[in-house]
Amino acid sequence: MEESTIEELQPQISVVIPLFNEEESIPELVAWIDKVMKANQFSYEVIMIDDGSKDNSWEVVKKLKTEFPAVRGISFLRNYGKYAALHTGFAATKGKVVITMDADLQDSPDEIPELYRMITEEGYDLVSGWKRKRYDPISKTIPSKLFNKVTELSSGIKLHDFNCGLKSYNAKVIKTIEVYGEMHRYIPVIAKWNGFYKIGEKEVEHRARKYGVTKFGLERFVFGFLDLLSITFVSRFKKRPMHFFGTLGTLSFLLGFIFAMKILLEKVYISNILNQVPDRDVVAQPLFFLSLVMLIIGVQLFLAGFVSEMVSLNSPNRNDYHVSERV
Repeated sequence: MEESTIEELQPQISVVIPLFNEEESIPELVAWIDKVMKANQFSYEVIMIDDGSKDNSWEVVKKLKTEFPAVRGISFLRNYGKYAALHTGFAATKGKVVITMDADLQDSPDEIPELYRMITEEGYDLVSGWKRKRYDPISKTIPSKLFNKVTELSSGIKLHDFNCGLKSYNAKVIKTIEVYGEMHRYIPVIAKWNGFYKIGEKEVEHRARKYGVTKFGLERFVFGFLDLLSITFVSRFKKRPMHFFGTLGTLSFLLGFIFAMKILLEKVYISNILNQVPDRDVVAQPLFFLSLVMLIIGVQLFLAGFVSEMVSLNSPNRNDYHVSERV
């Protein structure tokens, strides 16, 4: 097939929409997206991933396909979570720019043209939405602010709202990164660690929920924090785990060795030779047990590093590096 023909078949925008029990909102959402795309003369596709809905969401998606040819649908047998829906949707996209949004009508499709322009004209790899004014209860907004601040400090990425579902991506980004666990909250962090440094932000409209109820509880912040620790470790030390375990092991072993030498010096030299301090048993000193524990932990961390290196050495992806382009 000629290259020009391939370009013609490739849509400008792919909209990825994970959904779970949103039968009431998705017809209105798809019609709104179609209106925006036609008004701006965009070629597009809408990929809707039904994450094991218990209502008639999948039947609605199939019906929408007959009315809007740009709609594509994928249905899971059960609920796997938003990360699985995004991962599957990303793999199915064909567009030059990929935009994600939630299916509950709280994200406005009117933001799409500007999000597209920031990727294609300003050269951003990723643009994250920022809901300055939110229609959420305080039980969600306060933990969200704390969550965003911790993520900003740990990642060095200055974004107000990492968890905003409305984002736009250069297609190269979503074809490179891998989303798993609750990592969809940290896609900007994952993108940065994979070499996509031009990450921007756009203030977007946040609309009050029109249908249904929220599908997320406070537990997402606990899981999110644990995933932040996980992705920070994996991103930095995936291919060199000995640097992490070896550094901690060295520090622990050295401190334990210094404490042991201090105890030995007091016992052999100061007490027995100079008779300057009362002689007492080594095991009667709390510092002895502290030094012993630190020596053992140091050795164990070294062993963990060696085992991790052996596992990494046998990984088929050990020398897989993301290539930007070739000449």
